[in-house]
This record gives sequence, C-alpha cells and structure tokens, in this order.
Amino acid sequence: VQLQASGGGLVQTGDSLRLSCAVSGAAFSDYTMAWFRQAPGKEREFVAGINLNAEDRYYGNSVKGRFTISRDNAKSAVTLQMDALRPEDTAVYYCAARAGRGVGMVPKIYRSWGQGTQVTVSS
Repeated sequence: VQLQASGGGLVQTGDSLRLSCAVSGAAFSDYTMAWFRQAPGKEREFVAGINLNAEDRYYGNSVKGRFTISRDNAKSAVTLQMDALRPEDTAVYYCAARAGRGVGMVPKIYRSWGQGTQVTVSS
C-alpha cells in the first residue's frame, strides 16, 4: 500500500490547515489509518487515528478538541483538519496505515507510511 500526504505549510498561531493522505495499492477500507508527527529532536508522536468504518476515533491529548480526523472510503483518503494551531504543533506530519480494526498509538504497529508533510506554525 502506498500513502501520499499533502497539505502542509507555514501558518500563524490560530490558523487552520487540512492535511490529506491518498492511499493506493490496497483496499482502503481494510486499513486503520492514523496521523503521527515528529518535531526535530523528538520522538514520533501519535496525533489521531480512525478505524475501518470511522466509528472509533482517537486523539493525542495535545490535539483533542482542535484536530479532527476523517476518512472517505470511496475516495481512499484520510484527512486531518487542524484548527487553532499553535507553535508547538510544528512538526513533520506522517499518515500511516495498518491492516486490521484497532487504532493503535504506537508507531511500530503501522507498517505503511507516507513521506511526511511539514507543518510550521509561527508565533
């Protein structure tokens, strides 16, 4: 399965961005999807995850109430709507996929990764 992330950019504090991840090469509806991020010098951090049919969504504590993950199985895409952005949200954002039902917050359980898209929030 191939993942292609897009939508990053440079914004100011309080602005919004929408990240997208297009998936190809596999049956998208068979994959749990997630977004992670990694800032310089820090470990990769779970941001949000969504299960196969979008019934279950999970968020990292630092983004709850500001970010929303969604998926469109007909378009084989997952999106991350990011509102009220803060400088500490600055990172490279990665989409990830794993076959199966459960959303996990540990990077190593995701076997497929996109190339990452840079999000920079200026103060």
